[in-house]
Amino acid sequence: LLEIEILRYQFKNQIATSIESIIWLDVDQFFGIEFEEFPARIAEVAMWLIDHQMNMQISSEFGQYFIRLPLKKSARILHADALELDWNELINKNELSYIIGNPPFIGAKIMTAKQRGQIVKIFESSPGSGTLDYVSGWYVKAAKYIHGTTIKVAFVSTNSIVQGEQTSLLWKPIIERYEAKIHFAHRTFKWSNEAKGNAGVYCVIIGFANFDTNSKKLYEYENVRGEAHEVNAKNINPYLVDAKDIFISKQSKAISLAPKMFKGSQPTDGGNFLFTEDEKNKFLILEPLAEKYIKPLISAHEFLNGERRYCLWLAQAQPDEISRMPHVLSRIRGVKDMRLKSTKPATVAWAAYPTLFTENRQPKTDYILVPSHSSENRTYIPMGFMTSNDILNNSCLSIPNANHYHFGVLMSSMHMAWVKTVCGRLKSDFRYSKEIVYNNFPWPYSPNAKQVKAIENKALKVLEVRTLFKTSTLADLYNPLTMPMELLNAHRELDKAVDLAYRPQLFLNEIKRLEFLFELHRQYLATNNP
Repeated sequence: LLEIEILRYQFKNQIATSIESIIWLDVDQFFGIEFEEFPARIAEVAMWLIDHQMNMQISSEFGQYFIRLPLKKSARILHADALELDWNELINKNELSYIIGNPPFIGAKIMTAKQRGQIVKIFESSPGSGTLDYVSGWYVKAAKYIHGTTIKVAFVSTNSIVQGEQTSLLWKPIIERYEAKIHFAHRTFKWSNEAKGNAGVYCVIIGFANFDTNSKKLYEYENVRGEAHEVNAKNINPYLVDAKDIFISKQSKAISLAPKMFKGSQPTDGGNFLFTEDEKNKFLILEPLAEKYIKPLISAHEFLNGERRYCLWLAQAQPDEISRMPHVLSRIRGVKDMRLKSTKPATVAWAAYPTLFTENRQPKTDYILVPSHSSENRTYIPMGFMTSNDILNNSCLSIPNANHYHFGVLMSSMHMAWVKTVCGRLKSDFRYSKEIVYNNFPWPYSPNAKQVKAIENKALKVLEVRTLFKTSTLADLYNPLTMPMELLNAHRELDKAVDLAYRPQLFLNEIKRLEFLFELHRQYLATNNP
């Protein structure tokens, strides 16, 4: 089609004497690698079919019948494993112009041992390579292959390669070692095809080469099912943002001044410490002395959906008190037996401490609760203040000693832009993490007292509006389809206050927020590591 467009322009004022003499493209200029033999043969036939269709179209365009018979040329499609094959065996890279592909979508956790070994080998056993998705192998192999050439590459792949810890592990060698530059990119969109049983996946398309260009294009989507709109970019970084190349890696502490975040506590108890509301009430009839040791247990599910669950929390219980509670002793015995039967040495070792959670990170003060997982459909991740009596499950994160200013910034569109771009995903849902998301988040730099107060007031308003809907859960309140106007307006006012703590002007959209945040992140790192 591109060739026809060129020929149409070239011969707009003249007649081509022979179509055959002006056509450049033929099927033998196309090469491919296919893992399964039958699809490899189908691809060869498909190339003849599409060639015939194009011949009919160019015949119509120039008024001369053109057909290639007998078939003398063919696309060369190898039946091979693209990660094992030396691509120069298919075609020497000095003869190649473009590489395009749709590599397999296989997540790191479901790869076979052989597939994981292939990725580790391609990444030369670099730290963390065993955690990368299968598609990453094609990116690095292509980057190696095109090094020192003018070949352009573009792949369709899952958006996992531009999210979370995986982004830095993949793109750092591609950009720093193999000197690739991203020329264009489609940000996340939902893609499905006509394959039987196909489920829509969240994809990106990334085009890159071993040279730079002044004509970089970003394709943005208002929503993942919408149409793209094109914007010019000065530089496209691995997170598909118009900002300098940056690699966000795990940070053990926050890059800016922010209270510490902790993961919730993990019982590893086989269910022996846990109770529903009904189970708790029945247990206390049998064991009334245990009442002071039964605490609310808050997981992400309970927090978001307004449900109640409880646990036996014996961290401060005296041995003589426990001895007077036979039903509690029975539960403790169940914990010990469960841990002894575990195949994990660390869990077996914890059988020596059957009254305790295996991981106790319970805050000693009030804290902000952050769910580790939250629906991608929410404009904001619901967070809230909890007391030290609320035992936090390991499906949540806590920020002890945090105040309404911290809550306000975390509940803002500024923070959500960062979350959506750098966090990992569970399927398509947000997977919030301490080391990647929170510790790397660039908080406002030296906000003045007036700015802090404005954020605190707007944060309090958000909390106040929530209380107006006493029968609604946080899941109800933050569902975009049911979010009350009063709450949405309170958040929009909070967004303005947070924006103005970063700079004197409001941000027009999420992309502008991200551009600012990536630059601020770079400045924070430069300040911390002069």
